[in-house]
Parts: sequence; C-alpha cells; structure tokens
Amino acid sequence: MTTVNITPSRIRFRHTGALWVAAMLTFVGGVPLALSEWWLAPVLLIPVAIAVWAWRSGVDAGDEGIRVRGLIGSRRFAWSEIEAFGVARRQAFAIVAQGVRVPLPSVRREDLPRLIAASGSELVAAEDEDDDTED
Repeated sequence: MTTVNITPSRIRFRHTGALWVAAMLTFVGGVPLALSEWWLAPVLLIPVAIAVWAWRSGVDAGDEGIRVRGLIGSRRFAWSEIEAFGVARRQAFAIVAQGVRVPLPSVRREDLPRLIAASGSELVAAEDEDDDTED
C-alpha cells in the first residue's frame, strides 16, 4: 500500500505506515537479544535502517520533474529526461536516456496516472506490437 500526499503543485508517494510499525516491533523484539551478548547489539541496526528507509524512500513529482529518494541519496529527473514509464512485477519504473530503468519506490501500476498528471500530460498506452501483424 502506498501513502500519497497531494499539494497543488506536488504529489508525493511514500511507503505505508505499516513498515514503521514492523520496524518498531522488530526493534523491541530485538532488544532482549541485543542485551544478551555485547556482540549482538548491532542486530538493532537492522530495524533502524528499515525505519529510515521507510521514512525516506519514495517519489516526489511536481511541475519540474520527479525526485526519486532512497535510503541514502536521491536523484532528480526533469520530465524531458523521462522517455516512458513501465511496470514489472507490480513495481513501477521510469525509462530515461539510453533505456535505463529507474525504479520508482512506492509507485504502483494504479499510481501511474496520478504521477503522469503531475507533469501536466495525459497517460497514453503503448501500442501492442501484436496488433500490427496480419492474420
């Protein structure tokens, strides 16, 4: 599930809050394990990393383009740099120069029309190559 925040000129796609709850439960469950031996303390870093990833990762789209955010960094793409959008295994991606696929975290197939609408464009389905063949 995706959380979508819409402002007049920007749309934000983020992961669901259930990831936060899962990270907190994992952290609380890992405390007894981490306190049992000193060398097990780094186990607590895993749920912390998941919580930070759930908080940071996502896609921001506005008039100027999109910003894809990950755990550590982010990348900006102007709408003119994006050639197409696609979906593989329920994960949306953008196709930029030379056919490079950029995964769009938190964006699902159902979210693509809203993402494209943020650019001021309309969704156009790609034509199926099988339609061109003669019987």
